[in-house]
Amino acid sequence: QVQLVESGGGLVQAGGSLRLSCAASGRTLSNYAMGWFRQAPGKEREFVAAISWRGIRTLYADSVKGRFTISRDNAKNTVYLQMNSLKPEDTAVYYCAADQVEYGPSASYDYWGQGTQVSVSS
Repeated sequence: QVQLVESGGGLVQAGGSLRLSCAASGRTLSNYAMGWFRQAPGKEREFVAAISWRGIRTLYADSVKGRFTISRDNAKNTVYLQMNSLKPEDTAVYYCAADQVEYGPSASYDYWGQGTQVSVSS
C-alpha cells in the first residue's frame, strides 16, 4: 500500500499563496490517481482537485477553479497543490488521497494522508 504525507500548510493573509505537497512512499505514485480534499470545522469533507495517473487530466471544484493548480512529479513521488488568491473560506485541513482504479471527485480513494492545516486570515 502507499503512505501519504502532506506538508506546506500554514497561516497566510487573504490574497496570499501556499503550495501544498503530498509525498508518497511504499508504492510508485504513478500507479495512483490523486486527489486533494479539505475539511473546515463543522463542515463535511469536500473535493478540491484531482489529477490523473500521468497528470494529463485535472479536475477542480468550482470554488477553487482559476486559483488552485494541482500537479504531480511521478519521478519525485509527489503531488502538489498550488493555491493562489487565498480567501478566508479556504481555511481547512487539506488532505491528499490516492486511488488506483478511478480518477476524479467520485473515486473511492483508498489511501489518505494525515492532513495539513491551512488558515487564511482576512
